Amino acid sequence: MITKNNFDFIRVLLAFIVFVGHLGTLSVSPELKILQCSPIEIAVFGFFVVSGFLIARSYERSSGLKSYLEKRIRRIVPAYLLVVFLCAVLLSLVSTYSFAEYFTNPQVCKYLFWNSLFLNFKAPWLPGVFGNQAVNGALWTLKVEMSYYFCVPLLFLLFGKNNKYRNTSLVIMYFLSLIYLNYFESLNNMSAAKQLPGSLSYFIPGMLIYFNFDHFIKHKNTLFIIALITVWIDLIFNFKLFSPMMIGIIVLYIAYSFSFLNNFGKYGDFTYGIYIFHFPIIRVFTTLGLFQDYNPYVMAVVCMLVVVAVGICSWHFFEKKFL
Repeated sequence: MITKNNFDFIRVLLAFIVFVGHLGTLSVSPELKILQCSPIEIAVFGFFVVSGFLIARSYERSSGLKSYLEKRIRRIVPAYLLVVFLCAVLLSLVSTYSFAEYFTNPQVCKYLFWNSLFLNFKAPWLPGVFGNQAVNGALWTLKVEMSYYFCVPLLFLLFGKNNKYRNTSLVIMYFLSLIYLNYFESLNNMSAAKQLPGSLSYFIPGMLIYFNFDHFIKHKNTLFIIALITVWIDLIFNFKLFSPMMIGIIVLYIAYSFSFLNNFGKYGDFTYGIYIFHFPIIRVFTTLGLFQDYNPYVMAVVCMLVVVAVGICSWHFFEKKFL
């Protein structure tokens, strides 16, 4: 298998697409409203495609189930728990409650408990913080990601490389996932649609391309053109049928093209830190009135620099130590 790739670049690109979209929404700034056009949903699903490919590869290359799970947990859980803990403590500084009222409020313990279990929806807010709105709306994907990590061994057991019905089985699962996704989207229940059964329609393309990597590389240019046309057609009819698979092809085409981007991550993998910290940082800027009281474009750049700096610090001073 070709080893050089652009996954580091893709992850940073996807993280910034999410950051820009949330900046447009959370800043509540008329000048920055245009940033809401940033395709957050496609970026998030792009992350799932990358995970489908890389986690399948990680599991196959691991010496066993224990080694695989340990690597996955070390990569995700420590930094995740860090952002949950830091939000619970540091956001007391922007709460409308006094310190005494804040830290004695049972909601703080509920937030720490449920968010530590990746069940963010059970306690998404902190007392007096951001108008009791969600502290970190970006973390819902980590629950889906962790669920997928535990599903991968089962998927390999059922549809591993030595199973001659592997491709057919995964394609059937892909369409079952799409039925779930489209059904709940038709009911306008986006929260249910985005959970693991629906999100599998993006993980599975990553797995399928991994299992058929040589064929993918051989025909990637043709597949890329077909994917662009198909996604456009699906968007016109506003119905997800082939677009998740095609998004998978587009993302992995970029991953294995443009060789000048191969060394993008040589200074570290800051993507995860950028992703998990950006949401509360934007909300702090908004709460402090920085977008309203100062030039919103300048504050958007400052906010971006703060997010990047926090992501870099998270990697070098915390995440890397667990790997």
